[in-house]
Amino acid sequence: MTAPAHTTHASPASTSRRRARAIAVLAAALVPAGIWLVAVPLLGYELRAPQWGGPPAEVTLPLVVVGALAASLLGWGLLAVLERRTGRARTIWTVIALAVLVVSFTPLLDPEIATATRIILGLMHLAVAAVLIPA
Repeated sequence: MTAPAHTTHASPASTSRRRARAIAVLAAALVPAGIWLVAVPLLGYELRAPQWGGPPAEVTLPLVVVGALAASLLGWGLLAVLERRTGRARTIWTVIALAVLVVSFTPLLDPEIATATRIILGLMHLAVAAVLIPA
C-alpha cells in the first residue's frame, strides 16, 4: 500500500483573488488599447513619443498592449511579494503604484511632444492606473 500523495489546494478566497487580479491585468491592457483605437485609427492622431537619445518613436497598438501588460504583471508580482512579507501590503503597494504613475508622466513633459499626443498618452497611463489600483 502506498501513501497518498501530498497535495495542496488553494483556498477558494485565494483562487478568487487571483482570478480577479488576472482580470484586472487583462483589463489594464485592453483599456489603453481601446483609447489607442479611438485616437489613432478613428480620430487620425499620430502618436509619437520621445526616446532616450533618438528620434520620437511611433506608439503602436502592440507597444501599448505589451507595455500595459508588463507594468501590470510587475505590479501584481510586487503585490504578491509584499503580501508574503508584510501585513500592510496593500497600502505599501498603493503608494508605490501612485509614485510609478507620477513618474510615468515625466516623459510627457518633453516640449517636443504634441499636445494631443501628451493628452492621449496621459489618458492611457491614467487608464492603466484606474484599473489596477482599485483592483
